[in-house]
Amino acid sequence: MKKNKSKKSVYVAFSADILHEGHINILKKANKLGEVIVGLLTDQAIANYKKIPHLSFKQREIILKNIRYVKKVVPQKTLDYSINLKKIKPKYVVHGDDWKTGIQKKTRIKVMKTLKKWGGKLVEVPYTKNISSSKIKTKILETGTTPEIRKSKLTRLINAKEIVRVLETHNAIGGLIIENLSEEQNNRFYEFDGMWSSSLTDSVSRGKPDNQSVDISTRLSGLNEILDVTTKPVIFDADNGGRIEHISYTVKSLERAGVSAIVIEDKVGLKKNSLFKDQKNVNQDKIQNFCRKIRAAKKAKISNDFMIIARIESLILGKNISDALKRANEYSKAGADAILIHSKEKNPKEIFLFAKKFRQSRYFKPMVAVPSTYSKTTEAQLIKNGFKIVIYANHMMRAAYPAMTEAAKSILRNKRSSQIESKITPIKEILTLIR
Repeated sequence: MKKNKSKKSVYVAFSADILHEGHINILKKANKLGEVIVGLLTDQAIANYKKIPHLSFKQREIILKNIRYVKKVVPQKTLDYSINLKKIKPKYVVHGDDWKTGIQKKTRIKVMKTLKKWGGKLVEVPYTKNISSSKIKTKILETGTTPEIRKSKLTRLINAKEIVRVLETHNAIGGLIIENLSEEQNNRFYEFDGMWSSSLTDSVSRGKPDNQSVDISTRLSGLNEILDVTTKPVIFDADNGGRIEHISYTVKSLERAGVSAIVIEDKVGLKKNSLFKDQKNVNQDKIQNFCRKIRAAKKAKISNDFMIIARIESLILGKNISDALKRANEYSKAGADAILIHSKEKNPKEIFLFAKKFRQSRYFKPMVAVPSTYSKTTEAQLIKNGFKIVIYANHMMRAAYPAMTEAAKSILRNKRSSQIESKITPIKEILTLIR
């Protein structure tokens, strides 16, 4: 590349997940003004206003470094440009003119104010018509993703977000809802980051009790239907993981499919759902035995991105926080990548006390909360207490049951379906969801 005689620095910020001719037009324009420094937005910066990129930061960085219009690539760790701008003091910032409204409007105003301090200038390039990263991404979603890309997303999300928001799904249409649903509130982007493959709802959706009566092979078959039409990460509820001799095969099957994490609970024997008050005749595994299971799962996995999450049932079984903490430390030492502390109390006091103490441990690992019974607890409270993943573990099933019952009752009562039509989704809307 020929050296630009002006030597003026030009700053361009990109997420650069998918580069198209609109981005190249911006880089061409910037290159004519001086030496181009690309501020590459990190996953953390992007997560505040849209989905995290399909490609990792390193992959995006390699692509940009090999574009001839680009002199240098630096990380931009927030949507706010000002930190990088104050360091670099570029003569120009170049951006498409499509950020005058929406989430980035305030960012644009701050960029102009910052540049004014040293006489810098904002240059806006007209938006390239008929080109959209979002539309291209939609096409990618229609094609699907690879197990490797999907699998790595959970660890990327943990590093990028204050809290990773996971919702239960027991079928493919639920997966599509999670895949596509998002909200914008106060100039921030919100979505469900991943899916929870629940043992409970997998069983109930098949009309069977939640006692491991549905085998792993059957569950994986149903899970594959969800994986076929989605790209977001999946956390798999494996109950107690079965016999230690079998856990390695389960891990390998999940990892091969593109699942991001397995949750194994430390109870033994015939399963009884943890939310039942009566936990008589339910036993907790010995710490030594459960650590062997964690090590077996850890040994079986191939990718560093696949997570082993240890679920502690001490509080469910009426034991004290000291027992839960002892287990958390030992499970962490055995190789658990995260700790799920379970509770059936109506308030989060005991899990917050556990969290406070575990955060002081040298063996601390990211914590997972499942606020099924303490549902008034906000995500802000969970973040404040150090939780990194929240799982809404059965809500899609619980929402579906009354809706289906109401529709069936209305048709039976009225001997026709017209009375329920206004309360159910038009079939066209569902067909639009399934592209």
